[in-house]
Amino acid sequence: MELSGVHALTALRASGKAEPASVGKFGVGFTAVLAVSDDIEFRSTTGSLHFSRARTREALRQQGIATPDFQPPALRLTWPLEALPTPNFDTEVVLRLHDDIDADALLAAMREEAADLLLELPALQSIRIGDDEFTSAARELGDGLQELQVTGPDGRRRAWWQFRTARARWLLPLRDGKAHAAPHDVLRAPTRSDEELSLPALLIADIPMQPDRRRLLPGARVAELASGYAEFARALPPTDRLVLVPTPGFARSEVDGLLREALISELQTHSWLPVVGKPSTPSLAADSELAAEPGHVAEAPESGPGASPAVGSSEIPTAVPARASVFPDLTPELADLLDDIAGPLLIPELSGRAHTEALAVLDVHRLGLARLAELSGGVERPPAWWRDWYAALEPFVVDPLSAEELGALAVPLADGRLVTGPRTVVLDDMLEVAIPLHWARLVHPEAAHPLLSRLGARSATAADLLADPALHADLEDHPDDPDLVDAVLRLAAYADPDALPPWLGSIELPDTTGELLPADELLLPEAPLYALLVEDAPLGTVAKEIVDEYGAQALRAVGVGWDFGVVAESDPTGPDHHLDDEEAWWASLPEEPAEFAAVRDLDLIDDIAWPDALHQLLAVPKTRRLLADPDGYTAWWLRRHARLDGIPLGHHLHPGDAEFAGLLPHFAVPGLSHGDLEVLRSVLADPDRITPDLAETLLAALADPANNPEPQIVSRTHGHLAAAASRLDLTELVLPERVRALSGDAVPAADAMVLDLPWFGLVLPPDRLVLGDEETAPSLATLLDLPLVSESVTAEVLGTGRSTSWSAEPLGVVLRQLFSLAPQEGELVLHEDLRVRLSGAVTGTVSVPWWRVGTETHIRVPGVIA
Repeated sequence: MELSGVHALTALRASGKAEPASVGKFGVGFTAVLAVSDDIEFRSTTGSLHFSRARTREALRQQGIATPDFQPPALRLTWPLEALPTPNFDTEVVLRLHDDIDADALLAAMREEAADLLLELPALQSIRIGDDEFTSAARELGDGLQELQVTGPDGRRRAWWQFRTARARWLLPLRDGKAHAAPHDVLRAPTRSDEELSLPALLIADIPMQPDRRRLLPGARVAELASGYAEFARALPPTDRLVLVPTPGFARSEVDGLLREALISELQTHSWLPVVGKPSTPSLAADSELAAEPGHVAEAPESGPGASPAVGSSEIPTAVPARASVFPDLTPELADLLDDIAGPLLIPELSGRAHTEALAVLDVHRLGLARLAELSGGVERPPAWWRDWYAALEPFVVDPLSAEELGALAVPLADGRLVTGPRTVVLDDMLEVAIPLHWARLVHPEAAHPLLSRLGARSATAADLLADPALHADLEDHPDDPDLVDAVLRLAAYADPDALPPWLGSIELPDTTGELLPADELLLPEAPLYALLVEDAPLGTVAKEIVDEYGAQALRAVGVGWDFGVVAESDPTGPDHHLDDEEAWWASLPEEPAEFAAVRDLDLIDDIAWPDALHQLLAVPKTRRLLADPDGYTAWWLRRHARLDGIPLGHHLHPGDAEFAGLLPHFAVPGLSHGDLEVLRSVLADPDRITPDLAETLLAALADPANNPEPQIVSRTHGHLAAAASRLDLTELVLPERVRALSGDAVPAADAMVLDLPWFGLVLPPDRLVLGDEETAPSLATLLDLPLVSESVTAEVLGTGRSTSWSAEPLGVVLRQLFSLAPQEGELVLHEDLRVRLSGAVTGTVSVPWWRVGTETHIRVPGVIA
């Protein structure tokens, strides 16, 4: 053995070894034998030594230095020894145990500490205790990181990630291939001391200790041990790095407090925190490949034979914690989109609640939804990116508060603008392409997402957008604006034409001559309406290039004609729809309508085309529906102005009606179904809707001797006219010189009277009587300007007869049953010969079968009076 080696063994902790990795750097390995033995043999192939407390005492005694009970140090004096170590060993230490030492218990204690000793003394690779062997092996993982495994005699492996700094080794325990914070431990320098620590990794430090190796020397610069700790964190797989952050808690010792503070400062001020982004170069790990997708991090390797080495992940983007931000529960989808928007942003795998405490220790800035909304205002991205952005944000909108936080979220519009606030925009899910609208904040269709609706965006159909008052105002000011025209026509292709406002027809389009005309003054080429129009109809034909560009459907939607157009309005305020004779129709209404809809341009139809026009009106549901409404403008106009053979439709009888037979012609248009004819009832003559012109037509037909209506038809017609008298302006009614009498003849009106008391019909000439209903006789007289019979002729019953009652007289009972009479009031007077004397417009005495005077009923019954 060399002299320096002997000095190292006898120098009492003042080892002269200079090799840092040598076993027993501080001399702590050999002195440990004194705990169990005073008689030690140090056998080596280069020379052996014998240490013995007893021999030392004897040597000192012989020199007269020590008394018999003196206990000298056992390792100060040594004697050469001839013994060699066991074959195949370089060094062997033989201990003769104290009498009170249990060898088995000692070996058991050694087995318990063997693994720790292999960690603390890296130059040791194996320890054998009896038949049990403990081994250690280190494997390089890149970036200064090693995987250290200690294998026990039972084959179980314990693993740590090890990282060396200038003055320390750090060991992070692994369990099932994942890093876990170490339990509370002590400072190891290199073996265990009494300085308690609560750090997440084991610390084996190169630091001065007191001679007993229990405590640090006063003034030892503990904080310097933290230098390089951030590099340790940076070398770990990204998902494991936060394990190294000391969690909040009370320090277990002064040294622990100093170290915790220094480690936190080291972590806060160095770049190691994994953030979202793409690495600039591929991973340097030889056995692993780090995915280059944004936000992706490598999984921690598993320990054990064949496992991949830990990723040396220095190429993953990192940031100084104080400059980084975390969005709680960040998803990979949102991380990809936030890559270059939110600055250094912690990767999703470290953004969960489990890491909140560690991030708070590091002072990592916490982002909220409101901040993301604010940041979005300065982003320039294609529309599809925004849809992905909203989809990534949607899982975080879980309550009204989170929705409120996104109130300032940016939204791209179809016209290229980027605006703030979903509440200010409208969505149309039916649009497939972006249509730039300047009158509404329409979301770009490629950016539309349900989240915007949840945040207050208003849903609108193409029809809603085309009915916007702002568009109406723009059209009034600039009906020929090319951009406005383009937007309206492109949007109209997606709209329901029946839901569009009529004022869209004011948009100006070029006709075939190049002149700009309102859309509702244009027809599509080859429109079937052309064949029905008068020759000088003021309608142009829209230019073919406009039809080719936008399509017939869009043009028809804004009012360009094909067949009959319809004007509609909710809550109309007056006859302001530019329809023929609309004011007269409006004036005829009992009250203003809540809804208005009418067929337009009816006044442009040629009279000879009305049969075809009616077919066309009936063929289209939107116009057929208006024909069926007898109170609407369309039916009203057709009754008055549409003509067949020169006669207004309203003066034609329905084929199934006989009410005015012999007075009015029956409607006859070939090719109509029964259903069509039922719809047309509303435009034909209606006894319950007699208008002044129909009344004049009926009176003229009654006065025309060429007509031969049945008396019953005449009576019923007079009844209908009398019922309508209150709705007619009689001062403007033109009366014919003749009237239709009960006889069936057309007689001079000057000779006629209206029969109001039916029994006068028994005594007056029928050619002088005009008959309607008894109840409406006064109205008929007023309408025809004729006197009533009861006012023109006086009758006196001659003779007294026999008075009785309806219930007491057998004949009265028979008459009531025979004629189904209701119970009669007044007296019943029976006459052998009933005669009446007339005076006034007609004079004479006549014999009659019955008569009424007030409530008395007089009946002639020959042979009844005795």
